[in-house]
Amino acid sequence: MDAHLAFELAGVDAIGQGSLVASGELSATELLDAAITRVEAARDLNAVITDLFERGREQAATLDADGSLRGPDAGPVAGVPFLLKDLGASLAGAPEAMGSRAFRTHIATETAGIIERYLAAGLVVFGKTNTPEWGNHCTTEPSLFGPTVNPWSPLITPGGSSGGSAAAVAAGVVPAASGGDGTGSIRVPASCCGIVGLKPRRARTSFAPGAGHGMEGLVNNHALTRSVRDSAALLDIVAGAAPGDPYSAPPPAAPYLTSMYELPAPQKILIATTSPFPGTTTDPEVAAAVEATGLVLESLGHHVEPGAPTIDPDEVTDAIAVLHTVSNAQLHAMATAHLGREPHEDEFEASTWVMVREGFHTTGVAYAAAIDAVHAQTRRFVTAMGDHDVLLVPTLLTPPPPYALLDQPRGTTRAFFDVEFATTGWTTLANVTGWAAISLPLGTTSGGLPIGVQLMAPDETILLQLAGQLEAATPWASRRPARWVAPVAN
Repeated sequence: MDAHLAFELAGVDAIGQGSLVASGELSATELLDAAITRVEAARDLNAVITDLFERGREQAATLDADGSLRGPDAGPVAGVPFLLKDLGASLAGAPEAMGSRAFRTHIATETAGIIERYLAAGLVVFGKTNTPEWGNHCTTEPSLFGPTVNPWSPLITPGGSSGGSAAAVAAGVVPAASGGDGTGSIRVPASCCGIVGLKPRRARTSFAPGAGHGMEGLVNNHALTRSVRDSAALLDIVAGAAPGDPYSAPPPAAPYLTSMYELPAPQKILIATTSPFPGTTTDPEVAAAVEATGLVLESLGHHVEPGAPTIDPDEVTDAIAVLHTVSNAQLHAMATAHLGREPHEDEFEASTWVMVREGFHTTGVAYAAAIDAVHAQTRRFVTAMGDHDVLLVPTLLTPPPPYALLDQPRGTTRAFFDVEFATTGWTTLANVTGWAAISLPLGTTSGGLPIGVQLMAPDETILLQLAGQLEAATPWASRRPARWVAPVAN
């Protein structure tokens, strides 16, 4: 493919690229070749850590040959190149290190159900993206692969744990990439990298075939995108239960891509700029971005008033810490089975080792109490929302933070999350409650760095409708980070 066109396509979202294939203007193979050109041009970002180029070329050639990508019946993103986060998105036969030195030789033996749905929709998988060890950190700087560079500045983290995916999307390497979110791992990198990050409501997507849910329902899988419509289209692909799932979210009344264009009824929106965790503060530029978004929503006919639900911050933080220690102990057992021996301490990040060791001693009573606390705080949160429909809050309480902050050991897992929540604030409450939440790139700092603004609601449809309205009222598509994919040399 002509290199100039390869870089021109960097600014086209997934639905736009899919329409080029459906119309016959380009083939899936040509789109893939263009994406590979952009991967090579952005190697210094360290966003893509596993190349699956030949696998992608074989898939694209098959799709081009069978003719299913052409015509009005083709799916909206069929034939579009796609990257998988190297955690929670297993692909049989592909490396799956999960950011851990203990899994550096691990090869996935099964394909996750959500990935099967991506493939069935015609997305062309051709690589995997960087992630911190086991998704433990809201930054992406694993010792195994090294840090991913934020395309906006090499001095700030791209966020995590879906930081590799976010950086690749923000830089224009791909229009969309997969992600997962346990305490903000889609929305934090979306905020740091100036893109769209939707965490679906609990049980919207399946964990088949390997699990019923992730971390007692805290974890949700979806994607990072530059446009709201791409997020809606990808959610249509993966939404819905798989056979054997322990529970599932009620199906939407209409496809998300259809309903996002419908004008929503006026919503009752609570707006808060302060942190739900005492002793932490919100940066004034972040608060200003949230307040400006509230004014835009008011101009669109919605009712915005100050206020926020309250939770017991100690109960929430203690519960999150306990659930992580148990999860890490379970992953340690998985590493032991993979290696055929006990992993060594130096095969883990220092902060992971703290969680693993605490997990060895976490009692069943403590684990059950953590689950009960999550449910109790969910009821408290929802009751406090009253008859309000949506919560408008910062994604991060600060501008994009520096490296070496959100991955450091703090002596205990509880202390680790005290530091994380002083930066992330509201994100974890969407995981605790199971509510849907979306981060939108609606603000910038005085230095030109992105600020994410977050909307939370019980369901995704209203969030996508509001996000679509905000995207039209304050468009961000023309914003480009300093490290946008390299231009073609003259």
